[in-house]
Amino acid sequence: MNKTQVSQIRKSNHQIDPIFLERWSPRSFLGKQVPEDVLMSVFEAARWAPSSSNTQPWRFILARSEDDLARFHSFIMEGNRTWCEKAPVLALIISERKSGAHAFDAGAAWGYLSLQAARNGLITHPMGGFNKDEARELLNIPEEFDIHAVVAIGYQGEKEALPKEIQEREQPSDRRPLEESIHEGTFK
Repeated sequence: MNKTQVSQIRKSNHQIDPIFLERWSPRSFLGKQVPEDVLMSVFEAARWAPSSSNTQPWRFILARSEDDLARFHSFIMEGNRTWCEKAPVLALIISERKSGAHAFDAGAAWGYLSLQAARNGLITHPMGGFNKDEARELLNIPEEFDIHAVVAIGYQGEKEALPKEIQEREQPSDRRPLEESIHEGTFK
């Protein structure tokens, strides 16, 4: 789906940069490798996310080689593996419990990462459907780190390359009205 098609589905009520509407989470990936400089610029953007007391608690564990991707696939649930196995890069987002805001800060880094990826012509799709205990063991993640999400990163493929049951979901989603997310003074 190209930017024009996405802009027909997603409309903002207030003026924002188009990148916020253009970024979505497709599942169809090309097997095409992401050049090192393009990929590292995505993580460079994440590096500049704000964090509580500048603790920068986030870490990213990357899988790009055949062996590393196979290791990641072993702890990703089957429903996600059906589409993410074509992604040339998988990144596990974790954060060190340095402050009560570590997960919030890691979320900010993910946001920066996803927007830079979109700016670079890449797609990202985060997943929560994986076994965190297996990931911790297989990737030697210390106990002081929380495990948040696996993100598939790469170039967008055709929706027809996906299994039939996933194809109908392969489109950008809308958002609830802004008024439902904002509460003035108290939660109502």
